[in-house]
Amino acid sequence: MVKRSIVHIEIPVNALETDTKFYADVFGWEIVHMPEKDYTFYNTGNFEGGFMKVDEQVQPGDVMVYIGSEDIDADLKAIEAAGGKTIIPKTAIPGAGWFAWFTDPTGNKLALYT
Repeated sequence: MVKRSIVHIEIPVNALETDTKFYADVFGWEIVHMPEKDYTFYNTGNFEGGFMKVDEQVQPGDVMVYIGSEDIDADLKAIEAAGGKTIIPKTAIPGAGWFAWFTDPTGNKLALYT
């Protein structure tokens, strides 16, 4: 079995342009707002991730860990065979790749990214 890396971590925030300032001020992270995508990235110096807006599907505390995948469809089949569940099927991120959300058998929300 090939070991998989964590490739992205998203942190929920109420307001992208103001709440992300906390991470810049406290931890020194570089924050890059992308208004055209309604998304904000962070760079810690050795890891990059992003912030997602709190909404009906994403609540405070729902930090999303993205695991690298070469074949999201195959991984979702393996996840479901092992007792997990697909929350969001393979979905395009225009100009960036593909993702899917799933739960493990305990109910933890995680994601795949390619």
